[in-house]
Amino acid sequence: QVQLVESGGGLVQAGGSLRLSCAASGRTSSNYAMGWFRQAPGKEREFVARISRNGGSTYYADSVKGRFSISRDNAKNAVTLQMNSLKPEDTAVYYCAADIYSRTIIAAVGSYDYWGQGTQVTVSS
Repeated sequence: QVQLVESGGGLVQAGGSLRLSCAASGRTSSNYAMGWFRQAPGKEREFVARISRNGGSTYYADSVKGRFSISRDNAKNAVTLQMNSLKPEDTAVYYCAADIYSRTIIAAVGSYDYWGQGTQVTVSS
């Protein structure tokens, strides 16, 4: 079992920055890949970013590439999503997720086994 708790969401103006954190407990975090997803009202949950078990590989959705950065600290069982140059279309509930099998289809919701409760990010224009 893995428990995930997100924090760091809030309201920010367009062009601003936010830093989301995800604290993991249960299984040792270095044993699984981690991802961030988001879901806007009326839309499906979509992939944002992913980081491999050792942090050596990162992947991003085209919509956030160059603006968002994912990182992890396995000693602290934590994953962070640094979000810069935020846009109103980034408004959503952001979820962190754990893939304990390191699947190859990294952007699919079904590739992740555990999810946090989500944190709201609102970007005003």
